[in-house]
Amino acid sequence: MSGLFITFEGGEGTGKTTQIELLKDALAGRDVSVLCTREPGGTAIGGLIRGILLDSSKPPIAPLCELLLYAADRSQHLSELVGPALKDGKTVLCDRFTDATIAYQGYGRCLELGVITELNHLATQGLQPNLTFLLDCPVELGLERSKARLQVQNSSEDRFEREQITFHERVRRGYLELAQKNSKRFRVVDAAQDPETVHAEILAEALKALGK
Repeated sequence: MSGLFITFEGGEGTGKTTQIELLKDALAGRDVSVLCTREPGGTAIGGLIRGILLDSSKPPIAPLCELLLYAADRSQHLSELVGPALKDGKTVLCDRFTDATIAYQGYGRCLELGVITELNHLATQGLQPNLTFLLDCPVELGLERSKARLQVQNSSEDRFEREQITFHERVRRGYLELAQKNSKRFRVVDAAQDPETVHAEILAEALKALGK
């Protein structure tokens, strides 16, 4: 595939959505063809799956069921959207990908990491991001930011935002361990910094990956 696949990872309130939008605008201003998407929910089918996964008003979801729903979303996402975009030479910016499943369902839900790895490989047919930005900050800060955002939007917490702080601490540890094991692909960015500083770091790394 001729395009560049960049993923954004991180816990709740780390600013992924903001940074993806900033990078999209910066790259578009440099005549880079960009596609922004997310998991779950990047496709119409994925949107239905996202509703099931995140709606905290619905009955609880068993951890294994949750894992399989994410794999189903990812398979459709790659087939319908990400794969064709990369083949067309576009730069794809994706809010969460396989690393999120390892961090949330593996470390967070304590499911077997080997099973998750196999499912990820099956759903993606072995596709890996070229570059992954891990936006990292203390869990307490991220959750405070999430609550402030929800108040502004007059929205309720989703299933993951309602989890205990110990869950989010496990997720953060999982992400940091993934970054350490895959240091060539990951760039860990201090998300406690102001958004402009974070963006500058991300843009510099993205331009380097694009050869610009």
